[in-house]
Amino acid sequence: MDLFPISVRLRARRCLVVGAGQVAASKAETLLAAGAQVIVVAPRAGEWVQERARAARLTWHRREFAPRDLDGAFLAVAATDSPAVNEAVFRASAERGVLCNVVDDPEHCDFFYPAVVRRGDLQIAISTSGQSPALAHRLRVELERQFGPEYEPWVEYVGRQRREILARNIPEEDRRRLLDQIASRAAYEEFVRARATVSESARKE
Repeated sequence: MDLFPISVRLRARRCLVVGAGQVAASKAETLLAAGAQVIVVAPRAGEWVQERARAARLTWHRREFAPRDLDGAFLAVAATDSPAVNEAVFRASAERGVLCNVVDDPEHCDFFYPAVVRRGDLQIAISTSGQSPALAHRLRVELERQFGPEYEPWVEYVGRQRREILARNIPEEDRRRLLDQIASRAAYEEFVRARATVSESARKE
């Protein structure tokens, strides 16, 4: 299966979730975290969806799915316990050119949810194209140990340094060399040592 890996901005985009159980809620949660406008369609909903609906974090339509729910949608997620409903969502999405993910059904997915390691602005996504979510999970756990919490402040630090370098009027070759240098392993290790020294000094005080 050929996949094109991208990171998409979802802020203010309409995203439809059909279903409102535990699995659907987890999908809706990641969409909300990305700033999407989340619409949930389901006759019944778990407490998580109900709470977000009451707080106006998302919109819950308390009824069965209808193809019109896809009007204006950027993407859709089908997460019900009914294969027939999930397939109806997928087919209606295809007719409208809306990207769709049917949970646990790789053949009816235009996109997949990767396992993600998040360290602030650093995100490492792992996908098996739906072949083995368990493997993706194991790799995520391993990468979380490899890329610890210290990567979050370091990436912010590298970003500040990058902006300063780009603002300087220097030859392109020198600019590239400096950009490579601030992102190097040696620069990372120096940053970690410096933070440890500051933390130790603060602890003694």
